[in-house]
Amino acid sequence: MREKLKDIDLAIISWIRRISLPLARAALFIVFFWFGLLKIIVTSPANPFVSALLVQMMPFITFGQFIIGFGIYEMLIGIAFAIPRLERLAIALLVPHMIVTALPLIILTDETWNSPFMPTMEGQYIIKNLAIIALAFSVAANLRPWREIAKR
Repeated sequence: MREKLKDIDLAIISWIRRISLPLARAALFIVFFWFGLLKIIVTSPANPFVSALLVQMMPFITFGQFIIGFGIYEMLIGIAFAIPRLERLAIALLVPHMIVTALPLIILTDETWNSPFMPTMEGQYIIKNLAIIALAFSVAANLRPWREIAKR
């Protein structure tokens, strides 16, 4: 019985290893492409929040201009994660995105924190980006080093 359980465990782990990278890439594509598209068609529930941050950070840019560009940027991140060999580009685009999207935790504290260690719904939305960062690290961990690619 114990051997049978070990075999089942090994089979499950093996299956998860096979699908984890494609699943991570698909999840990152869906989240970034979908949320970016919502911004472009101006129906994102995050738009008022983005507008408030924009007023604080870059009041010289209109919301209409920024939200379209930001939406396209997010969609590009998603597309880059979906296309093999563009993962490095996706990660390079992801880094500034994660920095900018974390800024409200510092700049818009009234909107992101109810009290210390008690985020608002918007704050929770931002903090969940830690899961996106971890998922991107998983994708990066599976990249082949440049020196191996250059040998081809």
